[in-house]
Amino acid sequence: MQQSTGFNLFSFRGKMKVLHLSWMVFFVSFFVWFNHAPMLGAIATSLGISMAEVKTLLILNVALTIPARVVVGMLTDKYGPRIVYSALLIVCSIPCFMFAAATTFEQAAIARFALGFIGAGFVVGIRMVSEWFPANELGIAEGIYGGWGNFGSAAAAMSLPVIALLFGGEDGWRYAIAVTGVISILFGLIWFFNVTDTPKGATYFKPKKIGAMEVTSKGDFVLLLIMKIPMYAALALLSWKLSPSGANLISANFVLGVYSVLILLYIYEVYKTYDINKGIFKQPVPESQRYEFKQVAVLNILYFTTFGSELAVISMLPLFFSEVFGLDMVYAGLLASAYAFMNLASRPGGGWISDKLGRRITLIVLTMGLAVGYFVMGLVDASWPLWLAVVAAMACSFFVQAGEGAVFAAVPLIKRRLTGQIAGMTGAYGNVGAVVYLTVLSIVEYQTFFFVIAGSALVGLVALMFMQEPKGHITEVNEDGSVELISVT
Repeated sequence: MQQSTGFNLFSFRGKMKVLHLSWMVFFVSFFVWFNHAPMLGAIATSLGISMAEVKTLLILNVALTIPARVVVGMLTDKYGPRIVYSALLIVCSIPCFMFAAATTFEQAAIARFALGFIGAGFVVGIRMVSEWFPANELGIAEGIYGGWGNFGSAAAAMSLPVIALLFGGEDGWRYAIAVTGVISILFGLIWFFNVTDTPKGATYFKPKKIGAMEVTSKGDFVLLLIMKIPMYAALALLSWKLSPSGANLISANFVLGVYSVLILLYIYEVYKTYDINKGIFKQPVPESQRYEFKQVAVLNILYFTTFGSELAVISMLPLFFSEVFGLDMVYAGLLASAYAFMNLASRPGGGWISDKLGRRITLIVLTMGLAVGYFVMGLVDASWPLWLAVVAAMACSFFVQAGEGAVFAAVPLIKRRLTGQIAGMTGAYGNVGAVVYLTVLSIVEYQTFFFVIAGSALVGLVALMFMQEPKGHITEVNEDGSVELISVT
């Protein structure tokens, strides 16, 4: 890994060039992923679809991202972030253009489902940044990458309706969507021709096999299989929401088919995980080369609460302000956007604090703040001054987004050659959290919804009791069999 030569945010050379290009391509991936959100009204009118079908598009937009982040994490570890991110941006422009050209709900639904794959781009940059920055700068670097890149969804909300108006007419939204596809291709090429996977002379460590995550003990093997279950359960929950018991948009038989496929996929994953890790049942892994999967499990749980709650709250906050305080939706949307705007500073801030105070203590403090923040949000009602409710939302969002930054300050310090897979699984848990919280929101009042998130944060605090501060180094094995120590202090 490149040694620290200072952290000059205004530089565009060396590691800083890689950081800036990383957050830019992540920004573009979110810009494309959420390009439909600010124009849903126009899209619904143009395609002649109902509000129930619009909500289906929203669900389909995030469904594929859960398995995609795991798959893309594996590909990143195997082939490197330069090739994988370029391919992702260029290939995902295809469903983007498909959505722009859709004339029926079915065409739009297929395109939107496929576009969920671009949401997996986040994990690619996590590995890239970890290759270029020393451990003492990794938190703030990953925070800038995540926070500034995540702002792509807000940028889409602000700019795409304007682009649609410039083109005018009923099909203005189509041109705006198509523009994002062109941008995706351009940045895929810019990324490919301007970055390398590692600094000159550094080794890019790869997993021995691809297809499942490697673990280093029998207990970790069992824990990995347990931690995989919620990802399949979230996909089953999405199917249930579309079934006759939920939105009644797909048949009961089709849902049963989905359940059967998910069970078969999990069985196959158990087999594949055993195939990759069967060596640990024959002879123990040398102590120096082990890592503890419980570290990954703790970060998964924390990201479930942090990023999962952020996705859910961003979806409902404009409606919350509108209904509780009797505001029109435009004004309510502007107030609610303050929650997302905090990403620009909060996520880098969480990474910076983690660099200075340590990974574990930072996560404990921020998770406690998150629990208190959502508890306070649960107390907000019409008797509160509007300004105070907005301040409460912004204060809560600081702990949520700073917590996300602190989680991914720790991810690259567990096992270098598995960073993409660990980031993929942790990122997928964020989407699992969003599915669970949005399902809760569909059956309870707003106040209860916030209290449920606050309560789930307490689970994260319990999990943190099992987390250990990353050790001073990671032991990795080169392709030629030689052993190398990588400093993480």
